[in-house]
Amino acid sequence: MTRRLVLIGALVGALAAGGSVAGILLADGGSGKAAAQPEQQRSGSLDLHPIAGNFKPDDTKLSDCHDQLCYEQAFGNVAYSRGPKAALVLFAQQMAANKAVEAGCHRIAHKIGSATLVRDRGDIPGAFAAGSSICWSGYYHGILERAFYGISTEAGLIKAARRVCSSPGLQRNEWLLYQCVHGLGHGLMISTGYDLPFALRVCDKLQTSWDRTSCTGGVYMENVNAANGTSIGFKTPWVRDDDLVYPCNAPVAKGHRLYCYLMVTSRILAANGYNWKATATICSRVDRAWIATCFQSFGRDVDGSTRQNPAGDSELCKLAGKWEGECVYGVVRDMTANYAGGRQASGFCRVAAAGLKGYCYQGLGTVLGTLHPTDSARRAVCAKFSPKRFVDACLRGAGVPVTT
Repeated sequence: MTRRLVLIGALVGALAAGGSVAGILLADGGSGKAAAQPEQQRSGSLDLHPIAGNFKPDDTKLSDCHDQLCYEQAFGNVAYSRGPKAALVLFAQQMAANKAVEAGCHRIAHKIGSATLVRDRGDIPGAFAAGSSICWSGYYHGILERAFYGISTEAGLIKAARRVCSSPGLQRNEWLLYQCVHGLGHGLMISTGYDLPFALRVCDKLQTSWDRTSCTGGVYMENVNAANGTSIGFKTPWVRDDDLVYPCNAPVAKGHRLYCYLMVTSRILAANGYNWKATATICSRVDRAWIATCFQSFGRDVDGSTRQNPAGDSELCKLAGKWEGECVYGVVRDMTANYAGGRQASGFCRVAAAGLKGYCYQGLGTVLGTLHPTDSARRAVCAKFSPKRFVDACLRGAGVPVTT
């Protein structure tokens, strides 16, 4: 199983497959009427982001496993019985030793998060505090997709959305707060039966503009998850086979286009058989204001496709032509977010074309800045992972004032 959809810096989470959506809610003009949806077809592809509320412990052990669903259940059992820290340590070890675990890691991390939330009786801040950003923060996304489980009214969804990420511990850490608010977007789409306009309206009810925008990232990613209909039993109505940029270019996205375009190439590539050249052509023809964003999305998908291989990333980014720098920017942000650190991403910047190195280190800084909450910590980490002449570029990305 190849991971195709990946994070854009700290912005968009990678995906890797499974689960069931029986009993999710369909929003009918905001009425929140419940409507059962069919279970996934086990013979087809797996649901990219399974509902966290459906975890139930059993006696499955890792030694029993040879397929994705078994690994998810086994790791969930470890989290439920021994706690998330023990499960995440074992998960990291198995990712290094077992290619099947590594290939399906994001979805396994989801299950560890959801099992932890069951263990903690719905204590979202407590579950977050015990977590890890391993494999594109799948643990945190798994927790948040359970946040709306069983809520059936618009008012209830808005109230839950405002409450769930308000913990002081999350508010003090931008990286964790982003994972929380992004996860809300996933949960809103799942709980409303993929009613994208309704989910965006609930995002708009969050307290700050940063919260509102970040929430839309999860909404659009979950829409891409449901684009082909094979993984969850029905196809989202918010994609078009004759317009692979839709809904980014539609009125429904007005005021919410940023994260739509940051995810758009994941939709395009899945639909055109991963034709990178054709995808680059489509990006070059979108509304001019969003071309750069589209190529950042392209870079994120490049990095996911190569499994964070610098040489492969550089080669595919050349297909972006004059927009190669935006592809490089997307790659480095994805790589930094995947590892929740700068070592691997700084290696990519070292092999980037000379004229793109500064922008590459700036992209590195945008994610490092969310991982380190103070200017002093950001200065230290930029100095650690950037050559001296590019430290200022990293600092600018991290939001730290520079004198030159």
